[in-house]
Parts: sequence; C-alpha cells; structure tokens
Amino acid sequence: MSERAVDAIIIGAGQAGPSLAGRLNAAGQKVVLIERHLVGGTCVNTGCKPTKTLIASAYAAHTARRGGDYGFSVAAPVTMHMPAVAARARKVILDSRKGNEDWLAGMSNVELVRGHARFVDKHVVEVNGERLAAPKIFINVGGRAVVPDLPGVNEVPFLTNTDMVALETLPRHLVIVGGSYIGLEFAQMYRRFGAEVTVVERADRLIAREDPDVSETVREILEAEGIAIRTSADCISFKSHEAGVCVHVDCRQGAPSVVGSHVLLAMGRRPNTDDLGLAQAGIAVDARGYITVDDRLQTNVPGVWALGDCNGRGAFTHTAYNDFEIVAANLLDGDDRRLSQRLPGYALYIDPPLARVGMTDAEAAKSGRQLLHSKRQMTRVGRAVEKGESQGFMKVVADAGSRKILGAAILGTGGDEAIHGILDMMNAGQTIDTLRWAVPIHPTVSELIPTVLLDLDAKGP
Repeated sequence: MSERAVDAIIIGAGQAGPSLAGRLNAAGQKVVLIERHLVGGTCVNTGCKPTKTLIASAYAAHTARRGGDYGFSVAAPVTMHMPAVAARARKVILDSRKGNEDWLAGMSNVELVRGHARFVDKHVVEVNGERLAAPKIFINVGGRAVVPDLPGVNEVPFLTNTDMVALETLPRHLVIVGGSYIGLEFAQMYRRFGAEVTVVERADRLIAREDPDVSETVREILEAEGIAIRTSADCISFKSHEAGVCVHVDCRQGAPSVVGSHVLLAMGRRPNTDDLGLAQAGIAVDARGYITVDDRLQTNVPGVWALGDCNGRGAFTHTAYNDFEIVAANLLDGDDRRLSQRLPGYALYIDPPLARVGMTDAEAAKSGRQLLHSKRQMTRVGRAVEKGESQGFMKVVADAGSRKILGAAILGTGGDEAIHGILDMMNAGQTIDTLRWAVPIHPTVSELIPTVLLDLDAKGP
C-alpha cells in the first residue's frame, strides 16, 4: 500500500490537537488531523462544557429555593424541567464543537479526517484504508470512564459521565459509586435537581488525595444538602432489583446495601490507547495504558509526542492545553519548555468550589522542609458573608526558609478564581512578603489572601 507523506499527523481533536494544528498551519506545515468521534474531546462534549452548564442550572435552582435567606419568595416550589436543562447543556456543546470545526476548516494547510487511526510503523498511520507518513506525529486521544471489574457490574444498567450529560429525566434515587471529583459534582448537581442521592466510596473519606480537613468539610457541605455518604465501602457489588439496582456496600456503619433507580460509575478514567496499534510503532505505555513521555512530552520513539489525558501527566483541560504550549514552544519557537516547570492546579466544582495549587499539607510535610501554615475560615471573608455563602476556608503552606508558597487551597465561594492570585505568585517565584504592601480590592474573596499569607506561622495545620 502506498503512503501519502505530510509534515505532521495529529491523532485526536481534543484540547491540544486543534491548537497545535493551528500553530503548525501558521508555520506552513501540511497537517492531517484525525478524529474518530467528536471534535473538541472530553471537555467540549462530555466534560467541562456540559457539566459546568448543568451545575449552573443546579445553582440557580438552589438559590431560588433559598429565597427566604435573601428576602424574597417564589410563588411555587422550584421544580426542574429536565429536557430544558439538558437542551441548554446540549446547545453549549454543539456551539463549542461547531466553533472548533469552523476554526479547523479555515486552516488552509490542515486536513480534518474522520476515522480511526492506527499505527502500522513508527511514523506511519493508517486511517480509512489510507496510509499516512509524517516525521512528526502527535497523539491526543484523551480518555474515558473506567468500568471497574466489580461483581455484577455487567449484569445491571449503569451510567457514566457521558450518559449523565445527555440524561433528560430525573432519577428517583441516584447512587454514585465513587466519591471523588466527577462523582461529587454530579452528586450535588442531581440533589439540587431534586433526586435522592447516595455516594458510595471505597476509601474512609471523600476525595482521599486531599487533606483530611478538606475531605471532612466537603462531606459536611454535601450532607447538609441531604446527600447520603457511604465511605469505607470495601465490598461493592451489584444486582438487579425491582426498584432498579441494588448496590452492596458492606460499610462499617449503616445498611449493607443501597437500592437506587440509577447507578453512576465514577471510579476514575482510563486512556484511549488500547486500539491505536502502539505496539506496531514500539511506543511504550505504562501498566495502566498511559503513554510514557519525557519532560518535553516526547515518547520513547523520536518524533512522536503524546499530549493530554492519554499521557497520564495531567487530567484536565488546562494541562492538555499546556501540553500543546510546551510542544509548540519547543518545536516552533526555539524554546525549551518542560513538564516539570508546571505547577499542579485544579478545582472541584461543587458549590462552593474547591481550588488547589501546589502541595497539600501532607505532601509538604513529607518534603522534610520547615513549614509555615495559615488557615482562615470563609466566615472571615466579607464578600462570602454578604453573599450568604460563607462555607469553607482558605489555607496556605509555605517554606519557612525561602518564604515561598508551597501550596494552597480555597474551599469557598469564588475560590476557583481567587486561587489564581496565589498560583501567579508561585509561578513568579515570589515570597510571601511580596504581598505585604498590596492593596486588594474590597469587597472580594481575594482580599483575604494577603492576610492569610501574613498570618503564616510554624504551628501545625
């Protein structure tokens, strides 16, 4: 079979792929971008875009129900019209996807090919019966929900995040297996839509990678809204029930099983790398299927890079986009950007949101440094009190010697925006003393950050 030669092949049109195609197009390189399903990847189609749209609908309903706290009342009980809620999310998806497609269509040197790409050699890819060869290949295939090998899981109906964003009906009782980021966002969202919700988590606390005080406060917030939390569920199994699905949890306290009308599996993600023919190209993957990359995102095969969720070096839209930035800077700008320069930062979009940058307290303690800690409750933030949303806290851990910030968390209203003041300080390598004479705007959530930093001391968290 003959091969068609191009300058670059990009497999996958998620967050990194189209942006990289745009840079290569501007550089005059001939590019083939291959996408087997939906342009925009997880973020646009089943992740950030639709879920944050649904969260906004849930927040509006929750605020309306709290009208009495703000001095007004609604004429009738607040109910959700789920087809309209779903249609609103679907419009956001379609508009964003079309924007990406139109953008790609306007690139004179980029060809979008719809199909399933597979490697047949180190620098040769086959798609739709055609072989394409290029000296540069970029893999941006993303990931999908894990379906765990639990007893009975394949004998009952279940939902994943992809199914949830398309749901047009309200579950009577939604049982969510997985008490981490994705599961908790859907838990609060659907509770506010009006469903009964139970969260089942194997670990002894929610979002176990976070510090215990974060996990405990998140649990309190969710339980206050009527969400049942079942942690230490060390023997999860499923079986059919006349009312839906019976989930056996075998927790230390409470009933040994929960019966739900719907079950959402939110137990992690896996990379879409198992059907790309990576072995044919000699591209190395780890035990979980993530493509192994170096500090500049190149695989063990020279001229092949892996970007986004499939490389296991970040699980967020912003990290995928930064992967593009690193590769583009190195290949096109003569720069030397590396993964190790990236500060970890992310948010959990419950209400109030949890935003984090850098180390947790536990990670900082393991580093062996002398530490400074500070923590303030959101009840000390005027803007939070004025909004009637004063749950949570903000905290910072710093190096006592260098006086540089090691990590921070803001669990509170506006925290996902306010955290950037700290993130930027850390990226700039500044000390906590830099903010000593800053004059923050009042009233904002961010205005307490200088106070929190200047209140750092050597006491434990």
